[in-house]
Amino acid sequence: MPASHSDPSSDAFGAALALIGQYGEDAEVIATLRAAELAALNDLEGLAYWDDVIACIHAIEADPKAGQALH
Repeated sequence: MPASHSDPSSDAFGAALALIGQYGEDAEVIATLRAAELAALNDLEGLAYWDDVIACIHAIEADPKAGQALH
């Protein structure tokens, strides 16, 4: 797993926590929609960021203790 997916100090990890806090179980859907919007705009850098956010959401869901790292 890339470091950003488990690094609580990464922007993507923080965004994943914020999405989970706001949308709960729908966080992955929201992140996927954003990634799709950026893909449609051919924004590869933005797409890569949101792919990282989605991976962080998966990591947090797989290990809820990871999501408590910033608390």
